[in-house]
Amino acid sequence: MLVSRGRIPSTKGPLVWFEDFVAHSGVAVEAVTASILVGASYLPEPLHKDPVDRILIATAREHDLTIITRDRAILAYGTAGHVRTLAC
Repeated sequence: MLVSRGRIPSTKGPLVWFEDFVAHSGVAVEAVTASILVGASYLPEPLHKDPVDRILIATAREHDLTIITRDRAILAYGTAGHVRTLAC
């Protein structure tokens, strides 16, 4: 979104940048599955209603991953024991 809004410059399109990053970083891109989407609707409360954050948390729970973030709501959710988090 920052590139599309002109807030950061880029010499190549975001999709090309992302594909290049994935190809050279060894990062695995996980698919969003029906199980993750349904799970995002049934996360333990309390959790704010941001659907993207809920999908991120459900994905981390599904694949036993740690979320590295500065988002206070997600960090608090991790502190409550619902997902593994690491503050950055």
